[in-house]
Amino acid sequence: MPHLPTPPLPLLITGVAGVAGYNALSHFRRRYPGQVIAIRRTDNWPLKGEGILACDGDDKDQMRRLFDRYQFRAVLNCEGTCKLKSCELDPSMAQRVNIDSVVNLLEVAGGAEVRLAHLSIDLVYSGTRGGQHVEEDATDPVTVYGKTMAEAEQIILRERPDACQLRISLPMGISFNGHAGAIDWIQSRFKKQKPATLYYDEVRTPTYTDCLNPLLQRVLAGNLAGLFHAGGPRALSLYQIAQIINRVGGYDPDHLMGCNRIEAGPIPPRAGDVSMDSSKLARALGHDPFDPWPHDDALVPTHHDWHRERPPGENGSAEYLRDVLYHNPRRRRTALKAANS
Repeated sequence: MPHLPTPPLPLLITGVAGVAGYNALSHFRRRYPGQVIAIRRTDNWPLKGEGILACDGDDKDQMRRLFDRYQFRAVLNCEGTCKLKSCELDPSMAQRVNIDSVVNLLEVAGGAEVRLAHLSIDLVYSGTRGGQHVEEDATDPVTVYGKTMAEAEQIILRERPDACQLRISLPMGISFNGHAGAIDWIQSRFKKQKPATLYYDEVRTPTYTDCLNPLLQRVLAGNLAGLFHAGGPRALSLYQIAQIINRVGGYDPDHLMGCNRIEAGPIPPRAGDVSMDSSKLARALGHDPFDPWPHDDALVPTHHDWHRERPPGENGSAEYLRDVLYHNPRRRRTALKAANS
């Protein structure tokens, strides 16, 4: 594995219930045992583990006590509720979790002596302008979630211009409960022999968490500042993503349904093509941090019924899915080669 610089420690990771935060915790705790703390919301009691504490980011007193106790030198802020329907039905909750928690974090963390990396989302765009968005494109979210995340971005840009903000898309990795994130939710439907309906015209730029984690480490250890897109190089519709999961996992193709987002109903509204151009980040780093998801071009759908094709010798299974969709097979091969050399 290539050498990764050490970030300032101790490190706080917020929003560990999400796929990005959960996988980042595993990555950093393996490297810096005893120096990484993660927080989850107090009502999310099933999420337990070493170094995971209950703390609500919108509770300033809780956050202040946490910082007083651990004296963090770096923060990876993954906090945010991405439950689209819940945000639409309860905007005040979205305000507390997605905006108030950022305001509290900035106040409690103080100035530039605490390194800050913040994760935002591609859904700050409506997806009605053809995709491949660059950072200079005006945000125009269609959901309460997207609107609150866009507002949080502006607060950080104003109050902590030295911070690094990364707009991510769909982080592809395991979740703590088997239902969070794109892979887990879609696969959970297929496992239960239940239909999953995905959209033909909502387009994202997913990334392996195996690629995202080293990027987060480099960002925390460095001085990259400002707002950057951090989406993968392969744009896929939600329907195509479900096709891949269905075929690679060996699930019944009849359980995959598709429709256009206008057919989804008014709540929550759905974005369109919110794919991102992440070349600014690649230029700043001097390399492209992301491999395409999936890594193998042969696993990319070529037509509407691609998932129904099961060529001889291609044996889809949950194990195969884990090895090539949850994990980046190229990085795993590189790591094994390095370990055996």
